Amino acid sequence: MVSITTLTHKSVNCYLLKKGENFLLIDTGFSDKRYEIEQDLKENGCNSETLQLVVLTHGDTDHSGNCKYLRDKFGVKIAMHKGDSGIVEKGDMTYNRKEKPDKYSLLFRIMSFFGNEGDFEKFKPDIYLKGGDSLNKYGFNVSILHLPGHSAGSIGILTQEGNLFCGDLFVNITKPQLHYLIDDLAKAKENVKELKEMNIQMVYPGHGKPFPFSKLSDKL
Repeated sequence: MVSITTLTHKSVNCYLLKKGENFLLIDTGFSDKRYEIEQDLKENGCNSETLQLVVLTHGDTDHSGNCKYLRDKFGVKIAMHKGDSGIVEKGDMTYNRKEKPDKYSLLFRIMSFFGNEGDFEKFKPDIYLKGGDSLNKYGFNVSILHLPGHSAGSIGILTQEGNLFCGDLFVNITKPQLHYLIDDLAKAKENVKELKEMNIQMVYPGHGKPFPFSKLSDKL
């Protein structure tokens, strides 16, 4: 059984999974919340010996902001999809996105304008994940889903119990829905269609509260 702890700072969710003595961290938050994330790990008993891997759902700085620091501090490897590696290597969130994304809501523009993103510390990932991979070798029987839409290299992490860590495919600030920024809407909608064929119980988004998958609108 995998236990899940949500670590939230500045509206960004990171998720700490634990099985036995092993930990897996999904996303790392803004770099200016480094102290808080590190304290979260410490308070949950996670250290350099027990933290097996950091997995990024995608490359944006609010999710990857502490990767380099945590790798240096804990000696942990960073895993992500190669499709977003250019974002973290170049420190450029427009690297693999269209000049005009298919969905770019006014609310997201306002949030981005007023948000303090901290520094974007560039790094090269240690491991490239693809759809169909598992993390069994790190002590977690979870599978990787490639979920392009928000970005080309977005992924989801799905547990045996049906818990989906979806990054920024979905958001639940006001209600469960597609994220406010979707670069490729057709691919995002295809993801939703495929996910509905899977045994998904709960969705853990990068922003907002977890929600039952059944709460997604049938219009998606």
